[in-house]
Amino acid sequence: MPFYIVILGPPGVGKGTQAKILSETNKLAHISSGDLFRENIKNQTELGILVRSFIDKGELVPDGVTIAMIKDRISRPDCEAGAIFDGFPRTPVQADALEKMLTEFKSQVDNVLYITAAESVLVERVSGRWTCRANGHVYHEKFSPPKETGKCDIDGSELYQRDDDKIETVARRIKVYLEQTAPLIDYYHQRGKLVEIDGTKPVEKVTELLLSALKK
Repeated sequence: MPFYIVILGPPGVGKGTQAKILSETNKLAHISSGDLFRENIKNQTELGILVRSFIDKGELVPDGVTIAMIKDRISRPDCEAGAIFDGFPRTPVQADALEKMLTEFKSQVDNVLYITAAESVLVERVSGRWTCRANGHVYHEKFSPPKETGKCDIDGSELYQRDDDKIETVARRIKVYLEQTAPLIDYYHQRGKLVEIDGTKPVEKVTELLLSALKK
């Protein structure tokens, strides 16, 4: 039977990194809703064109469109053993839709891993990020600084700070995430599926805690 994991956590907590590690360790597909949007837009699929129409108008992509994209993704051969969902679901409505979808595959969400950290820690992590203009290599002024300030170690291009990595934007993104996700956290907690993991620990320790939670 396929095994499905949902990984939750605010911006900067490292859920993308951990989702990739868990995906490789457990031989499960890593399904990132953000990556799916980008892939469909790039390939100009029917769903991608639809997504683009909402994004271009500055509107949120409706649940129905997101769910259709997720359903298409989990139908692919690499999801036969299951998958790790990163960035989906975001609301109880999406969580309900996911459960209904998985019953078609004779399965369900088995574990929900919620990586947490204090808001101040998250702001420090994200607002210190700098990206190279040429190839998108990412640095952090405190945790992984470039050898030469403002210059990429790999290709020598200029480093810049994306608008959504600036401190005011980061603080707002985290606040919105916590407000929007609170009902979802409650949803999975009530169903006895939620496991909270301390995301302030080193990457290796967080991975260890996540793997331990899955074994239980």
